[in-house]
Amino acid sequence: MIEVNELTKRYGGTTAVKDLSFTVHPGRVTGFLGPNGAGKSTTLRLLIGLNRPTAGTATIDGRPFHHHPRGLRHVGALLDAHDIHGGRTARAHLAALARGNALPKSRVDHVLQEVGLAAAARRRIGGFSLGMKQRLGIAAALLGDPPVLLFDEPINGLDPEGVLWVRGLFRRLAAEGRTVFVSSHLMSEMANTADHLVVIGRGELIAAESLVDFAARGTRSSVTVRTPDAAALTALLTAEGADVRPPAAGGPGDQLAVTGPDAARIGELAHQHRIRINELTTSSASLEEAFMELTADSVEYGAGDPR
Repeated sequence: MIEVNELTKRYGGTTAVKDLSFTVHPGRVTGFLGPNGAGKSTTLRLLIGLNRPTAGTATIDGRPFHHHPRGLRHVGALLDAHDIHGGRTARAHLAALARGNALPKSRVDHVLQEVGLAAAARRRIGGFSLGMKQRLGIAAALLGDPPVLLFDEPINGLDPEGVLWVRGLFRRLAAEGRTVFVSSHLMSEMANTADHLVVIGRGELIAAESLVDFAARGTRSSVTVRTPDAAALTALLTAEGADVRPPAAGGPGDQLAVTGPDAARIGELAHQHRIRINELTTSSASLEEAFMELTADSVEYGAGDPR
């Protein structure tokens, strides 16, 4: 289990993490989300002792990481796939980690096979693609067969097959009763992988709840309307206080996305004003839409931001 309690980290006049508290439980995949600059990577570094907190605590199974002897037996982490000696082979890299943590040599070949790098074991890491480095970083995290695993943006650089593989891996690890904490900016992957979410913005907690509850809390239902008289219906719905988005570029010219009134009210108004409706479909916002809505005030640099 991971426990963060009133964690704060300041760098000079900049506060990267502020009074942050949350718990990551075993047996499920917990996604760690936030806009760029939210403090996700800083929090992960604090968890494994690469940085010291200004205040508060970050513990794993009740103790700071540096209190765990032979760290890889307790916590496996992939924080930066590039942070690795390019002159070593994959096997040599993992063998050095195994020796430092008193792990059997057999674990090296086992994890290389598990991540699909057995055939590249004797190749120098400097010639690896980003996807191969990600796989090697995951292998290092798995080397000690630890109960707690941390991954920072592990999907970057993986091809579609790799994405499916790592999604299944994380779910299997959680099903085995491990604590799996995954930072990512890819909402589609979190929707397909995570059971629970911890969401932060500007170093502060926004939400810590199930993926379903988070999506529901930030979601506004919308209605897709298809009508040959889009202009008239738009004017009518706007006067009612609805948010009406025009047809998307390249999309059907008669399709509107309406937020506010439900499908029944839209149909009633259209009937009263003799506007023909060809389709009324209610849909809920995606996880990505919920995330964008709830973190809108926490984005450090948005598109078109003059800073």
